[in-house]
Amino acid sequence: MKRVGLSPTRIAATVVTAFAVTGLAMASPANADTDTDFGDQLSTAGIYGQRDYNAWMGKITCKRLSAHVDPDLSASARFVSLNLPRGSTTTQAWQFVGAALNTYCPEHLPMLQRNAEPAG
Repeated sequence: MKRVGLSPTRIAATVVTAFAVTGLAMASPANADTDTDFGDQLSTAGIYGQRDYNAWMGKITCKRLSAHVDPDLSASARFVSLNLPRGSTTTQAWQFVGAALNTYCPEHLPMLQRNAEPAG
């Protein structure tokens, strides 16, 4: 099982890289079908799987943050990592979290922005 626990600096670097590589730069979904848009974002990051399952996981990720089940994005990335297909990378877990926030719970995007800011 892979480890997703990262230092704040590594988290910021991973998130920034994830957004730069996949082009998830906080754009609004283009189509009326939000789940399809989410699936398209994941495909761009090389994350595949059943569209309904991935959409459910994205929505659950947001609900866990809203309910404070996951106290921060590192916990969300760990949760996602455990539920992505075997062989998925830490970067993909962070890309999934970023896409979920962007698509299903943009009110949590400030958490992502705070993680990407350098400490100091």
